[in-house]
Amino acid sequence: MKHAAKLIAAALLTSALTAPAQASVYTFNISGDYVASFQLRSSPTPNDAQNSSYFTVWDVSGFSDALVGLADVTFYNSVLGGGIGIEDYRVSRRLLVTDGPQLYSGSEAAPTFLTGTFALTQFNGSGRYTLTIRDEAVAAVPETVTWAMMLAGFGMIGFAARRSQSVKTTVRFT
Repeated sequence: MKHAAKLIAAALLTSALTAPAQASVYTFNISGDYVASFQLRSSPTPNDAQNSSYFTVWDVSGFSDALVGLADVTFYNSVLGGGIGIEDYRVSRRLLVTDGPQLYSGSEAAPTFLTGTFALTQFNGSGRYTLTIRDEAVAAVPETVTWAMMLAGFGMIGFAARRSQSVKTTVRFT
């Protein structure tokens, strides 16, 4: 039984160490007077960050409106009124600047986005928007080697358990 417990522990440890890491990708959908959709990592590395103010991620792609190419996306701290800003840096034109809740936790240098639905309003204007942030993480499919190691581990556990039972049932008379 001692050996079976060790084998189980080894199998669990091996399984934990070989499990593929999942990088969360969040989808941002803006609707209302302005429409856009893009994706960012759940904890991005900002290209520009000002403590207690904002952080910016450059060259974000995937906008679904008329914007072609890349844009810089800025996320504002609650001290500045929260919300988001989107700028087409190629023509130095702000496409959207809003007020609203702070959309991330942590510092501006190491932010982690919140998920959910947020109401935003146009900065110095009357526009209204809804921002939805969703986690798009998909469970990773284990590799063939991982499956093989798991099956081998279960086979070893079965062998050890069977051997342990046969040793217990053998009685010697002298």
